[in-house]
Amino acid sequence: MRTGDQIVQDLPWRWSVQGKIFLIGGLGYMFDAWDVALNGFLTPLVGTEFGLSPGQKGLVATANLIGMAVGAVVWGTVADRIGRKRAFSITLLVFALFSVLGALSPNVEVFLALRFLAGVGLGGCIPVDYAIVSEFSPRRHRGRVLSAMDGWWPVGTTLAAVTATLLVPVSGNWRWMLVLMILPALLLFWVRRGVPESPLYLVRKGREAEARAVIDDLVRRTGAPAEPYTIPPAVVEDTRGGALTAAFDQLRRVWAFSPRITAVAWSLFISVMLVYYAALSWMPSILRAQGFGEIAAFASTALMNALGIVGVAVAVLLVEKVGRKRIVAVAGPLAALSLVVFSLLLGSPTGAVIAIGAFGMLALVVIPVMYAYVSELYPTELRASGFGWASSSSRAVTGFAPLVFGSLLWPVLGLPLTFTVLGGLVVAAVVFMMLGAPETRGRELDRIAVPAKPEAPAKTTQVP
Repeated sequence: MRTGDQIVQDLPWRWSVQGKIFLIGGLGYMFDAWDVALNGFLTPLVGTEFGLSPGQKGLVATANLIGMAVGAVVWGTVADRIGRKRAFSITLLVFALFSVLGALSPNVEVFLALRFLAGVGLGGCIPVDYAIVSEFSPRRHRGRVLSAMDGWWPVGTTLAAVTATLLVPVSGNWRWMLVLMILPALLLFWVRRGVPESPLYLVRKGREAEARAVIDDLVRRTGAPAEPYTIPPAVVEDTRGGALTAAFDQLRRVWAFSPRITAVAWSLFISVMLVYYAALSWMPSILRAQGFGEIAAFASTALMNALGIVGVAVAVLLVEKVGRKRIVAVAGPLAALSLVVFSLLLGSPTGAVIAIGAFGMLALVVIPVMYAYVSELYPTELRASGFGWASSSSRAVTGFAPLVFGSLLWPVLGLPLTFTVLGGLVVAAVVFMMLGAPETRGRELDRIAVPAKPEAPAKTTQVP
């Protein structure tokens, strides 16, 4: 007899059921992208209003990204403790509150503090959204669904770029950029209240009656044939201590699950996102420094972000055919290479814009596949926190990228060498992944093998 979680993972896809959860989760992800991309446009505008030096301008993005790093840990752990549904709803409310306060900032110190707190709220969107969408998605569609989640990312970054470009002539436009995000965020908070709790989470917590109610409702609404199933025993967890204790306990469990898998996940996240956030945070400023007008710089960055939609479409088409590892191994280094080419073509505006367009597309091929891949490497009880800690590790490192990039790397090394060094980190992480982690395509969640030798699948240890 099959278990309840196996029933959920083998259900047929229905847009009115799993598709609704995908759309609601994706919109939250869109806000995350919007806010991250907004840093690049806020940097020159806030810097001008408050008279910031080039090094100080890097703090605009750094404060927000460090907040997101904290949020990824806190909310990933909270979601594993209190449930996906409650965490799913609260993250955007916290973000909306501190964003509107940030728009009212009287000085740069208050602005940076509020951007940090807004980041804490929004930092939970990615790990929580990925966990709940992953656990409701049928196994045979899961790779495409999780990759398609990243289709919301270029939508968010493009919206940030378009609104920034349109608001350039408006006095105090950076404040309106923050205000424009509030109403849709609050609307989405209200809509999220109707999302059911993850049945896999309920099963792990031993809430059998609730789990059966959700599973039976999913079976009925998708039109799948009803069949008897079992509910496995609950996982006993030590709930003593506060949120910080729980967070570091989850960190210990994530590394204890598999040091090699976790090292692969962290190295991929850190290297790929380091390149991406450095480009996203500084691209308008780089173009302005090379003689682009403000509107031209913002519009070129908008094009880079918009082409990410094409990248996500490519990822969705290939992820189940080619596999996660091969896509990451090819698209990651190519994305980094396109930035090196961009830095060498800055004397030719047309060539430079084509190069950053290529980067925008390739980056959004590798990132969604990487996200789907990492989320599938962990069992249910560690999925949100495993993904959250990987995301947090990257944001903790990349959070300082805008500051280091603007005050040290770019001025000292120059753009070509800076992007070459960052690209080398991506190549090293890809090699580590190919040697140290399994392919997850088509595998059942909680039964993905962790081979001692990835290329020798005959010897496997099942995830408990």
